[in-house]
Amino acid sequence: MSDRTTVQAVTIGALTFESKVRADAISEEGLRVYGVDRTDGLTPDAKYTSKNLGRYKVLHPGMFAYNPMRLNIGSIAYCTDKHVVGLVSPDYVVFGCKPGILDPDFFSYAIKGPEWRQWTTAAGVGSVRVRIYFRELAKMPITMPPFSEQKVIAHILGTLDDKIELNRWMNATLEAMARALFQSWFVDFDPVRAKLDGLKPVGLDADTAALFPIHFQESPLGHIPQGWEVCPLANKIELLSGGTPKTTEPDYWDGDIPWFSVKDAPTETDVWVIHTEKSVTKLGISNSAAQIFPEKTTIITARGTVGKLALTGTPMAMNQSCYGVRGITGYGDYFTYYSLRAATAQLQQRTHGTVFDTITRQTFETLDCIFPPPKLTVAFDIAVEPILEQIRANLHQSRTLATIRDALLPRLLSGELRVVVGAEEESVVA
Repeated sequence: MSDRTTVQAVTIGALTFESKVRADAISEEGLRVYGVDRTDGLTPDAKYTSKNLGRYKVLHPGMFAYNPMRLNIGSIAYCTDKHVVGLVSPDYVVFGCKPGILDPDFFSYAIKGPEWRQWTTAAGVGSVRVRIYFRELAKMPITMPPFSEQKVIAHILGTLDDKIELNRWMNATLEAMARALFQSWFVDFDPVRAKLDGLKPVGLDADTAALFPIHFQESPLGHIPQGWEVCPLANKIELLSGGTPKTTEPDYWDGDIPWFSVKDAPTETDVWVIHTEKSVTKLGISNSAAQIFPEKTTIITARGTVGKLALTGTPMAMNQSCYGVRGITGYGDYFTYYSLRAATAQLQQRTHGTVFDTITRQTFETLDCIFPPPKLTVAFDIAVEPILEQIRANLHQSRTLATIRDALLPRLLSGELRVVVGAEEESVVA
């Protein structure tokens, strides 16, 4: 067991070194230019680049880069071994960890801890445009465990992050499968084309295959399967409105009911929203225009950032900048979600408004879409339900893992929890 009491506070400057190597000093060419985002970390898309990259700083895996004018709001990124050598803005600070003294994987977690946040926030007090260059960062005091313990802590936290990342990739694959099925059935009409050619539709059981016709018919949108219809999107959905309880009434907020706004929109691959930044009380619901929507309701953002979609993974309310969308009787929840997703680009093209782009109820009436008979939408829901439920389960697991990671992080960094470092085992002890 390591003895944290023998470790004294040191400064970051004693553990790291600044790198000022620029692109014109190395022989490698065509290096990727990275940006630094406070949410996503190191990104392959820099906001600003120059035609002459000679002054850009070289960033190697194992190093860190930050914008000295944005460090106090978290604009720092770790170049992991999953990245390649690249370049960052000449205005950025680049630094590395001294080998055998500070493990970069461990330090990537240390910069997410309370000591880092408190110091970088305090360093910015009293100035309109704060600049924290490396000479200032180097003064930051920080308590470091022994190098061997650093690696174990990084391994423990990294294992949790690796599982979260694996879930993210699994969700991307699963969602692509559901989207491909919608495209095949309702956009490309593959089962109908197969039957028209005298072939058996691929991957369909006999009962599902029987739901698809064998011929096409003319329509305002071109050839569509026989018996299907073209009508305004508004004819097949029910639009539900949201609302915001008074923000000055504390009894209306921080309750048990998730309250959705655009910032809560999930990625396209995650589909579900299972947690929101804010929550409201039943009292807040009863004293506002807000209402509780059942799970599997599609939410679409309708003002400002238009067209963000989510499936409610739990009953929740939403603000007035969104619509809740349910299919009319007979039309499945998942079919409704993917229909909205397929129509999003056209809805965005029909936005209006002098201040914010907006879609209204009338917008849904102007968009004609192709709709199959209800039985076929129900069959689609049955086919994709295991896929989408697995995505939801993965999201719940990732959220649980992130909660565990975030609870362990400050306790491991502070020494409240210590790790056993041995040749055959690594564990956490109180």
